[in-house]
Amino acid sequence: MRLFLPRERPKPWTNQKSSITHNWTVPFVAMDWVWEWVAYALSNWKFLEVLEYMGSLSVLVAVLFYFSESGDRTKQKHYQAWQVINTAQGKGGSGGRLEALQELNADHIPLVGVDISGAFLQGIRLEGAKLIRSNFSAADARNSDFRYADFGDADLSSANFRGSDFYKASFQGAQANDADLSGADLTEANFSGANFANADLRHANLSNIRWREIVNLKMANIYDVKNPPDGFVPWAVQNGAVATESESK
Repeated sequence: MRLFLPRERPKPWTNQKSSITHNWTVPFVAMDWVWEWVAYALSNWKFLEVLEYMGSLSVLVAVLFYFSESGDRTKQKHYQAWQVINTAQGKGGSGGRLEALQELNADHIPLVGVDISGAFLQGIRLEGAKLIRSNFSAADARNSDFRYADFGDADLSSANFRGSDFYKASFQGAQANDADLSGADLTEANFSGANFANADLRHANLSNIRWREIVNLKMANIYDVKNPPDGFVPWAVQNGAVATESESK
């Protein structure tokens, strides 16, 4: 903040004039001397000092209002994100949903029951997302990040998750029939109560998965799965899984 201090009183014109060495500079010196008096007068005018304090105070008030309203701005941002998601429901393409979902998840907003069926979400990053009872049916979410995500009771049927990362994700009770999980990293994922009928699991990393309570693996393709737990492959085949190099079962 600029502080107004009384200025030194200007010298009389006679003193100022005596210091002039060239006559052609007189108008310029005279103008400068006049402005010195104006500045001197204003420096002693308390009203200007009050205005300066009020200007600084207004900045402080604006900053306080900005932070006090941050919660409302966040709510508005979340409302707009949900509006984007709901408006595009049932439509193909992204429609801004990829960014909206990531934004909500980054703010730790649960995405329970979200319907993004048929959406194009390739490369989406939803680490740790709460996606319980969500609808991803026929969505394209290839090469995405779903580490630690919770897909409990979600509809993942016919979704494309090829090459995605599901490290420690939960699929408890999920319907993943006809889903494409080829090349996905399913390390330590929980498959309890999940339905993987006709799912494509070729080349997927199944290291330390929880598999013994899988509900349905009929016609699931487990060709060249990586790091399968002991006993998983024979159990899967016994329960209807196949191992074919091509996509056709």
